[in-house]
Amino acid sequence: MEETRYRDRIGQLADPGERVLASAKAEVANGATPPPPPEPAAPETAGRATVGSVLLNVLAPLATWDRGDRLVDVIAWGIAGRGAPGSAASRLHRAVNPLRPDGRLRHTLLAVTDRRLLVCLTGPVKLLANQADEERSLAETGVAWSASRADVASARVGWHRLNPKRLRIDFTDGSWLAFTVPIAESGRPLRALAAALSG
Repeated sequence: MEETRYRDRIGQLADPGERVLASAKAEVANGATPPPPPEPAAPETAGRATVGSVLLNVLAPLATWDRGDRLVDVIAWGIAGRGAPGSAASRLHRAVNPLRPDGRLRHTLLAVTDRRLLVCLTGPVKLLANQADEERSLAETGVAWSASRADVASARVGWHRLNPKRLRIDFTDGSWLAFTVPIAESGRPLRALAAALSG
């Protein structure tokens, strides 16, 4: 039921004449991801990662340092994506994880059409949502990022550590990003997405 609801909304977001082939609700996999695209107005202030900053990250998780966070992610979760700043995977990751001062949760919806890979974000989601909250969240769903089918090199679902349902999308620029669903949910929508992208 939920998948049909999302698919109907994605169909409304597609261009006229564009056909939705597959869709799935998924989140970016845990682990180290590509660095964000360069900000045009922000000067670079990258510091050196030290053993002290990594140790502090583990002991005080609310205190963060970019490189220390990445090392902790690699050790705990592995690699969830690669690519240079500004690559397709980097832009996709920033689109689904924008800087949100409100800190509200949104679901990520992936869809493959006969023309594009669409990545949509729902409206804010409440933990204990009623029917009206869910409908409002769905109505606020919009396209956060898209890429031409020609920009996608391959897609496959496979094992990563203990998770058998990890979708990896490779782009023609050499970057990639992985998505997962909770272990208790079916991996069928991710496999359908991978088949539609590869077909």
